Amino acid sequence: MNEAYLSLGSNIGDRKAQLQKAVRLLQENPSISNMRMSSIYETAPVGYLDQDVFLNLVIRLETSLSPLGLLAACQEIEHALHRERLVRWGPRTVDLDVLLYGQEQLATEKLTIPHARMYERAFVLVPLQELMPSLMLPEGLETQEVHLWKTYKDVNAFLLDEN
Repeated sequence: MNEAYLSLGSNIGDRKAQLQKAVRLLQENPSISNMRMSSIYETAPVGYLDQDVFLNLVIRLETSLSPLGLLAACQEIEHALHRERLVRWGPRTVDLDVLLYGQEQLATEKLTIPHARMYERAFVLVPLQELMPSLMLPEGLETQEVHLWKTYKDVNAFLLDEN
């Protein structure tokens, strides 16, 4: 089994419900196990600013999928939850990105590991650091737009929360 970290975000509709659906679909994948999640953060959009704020979190998991297989599983979830790619960095029902996959470094047309822009994005690094306390945040990283939204004791508590 390989350890991997995913970033999840949503800013369309019921953001929490979209994230819950995505996490549930990850949990139902027989090639994924031992999921842990960060707290959920509310964050300002990056890149394309004329859109609603996001809810973001990071998931740590173990998987027997290859890096590209994990990417395909993430894209299947995005498709199932009606993700549309109309504007680069634009609004989305759900976004799943592979951040890290073991100690692998990979650069293909479809996937770069570590994620190419993760070290520039506080909305990724702040929740990632929760799950990887040894992670050092880059000096000068702007974190004022990343606000703790809610913390859950585990993935199942998040999935059961109807509020």
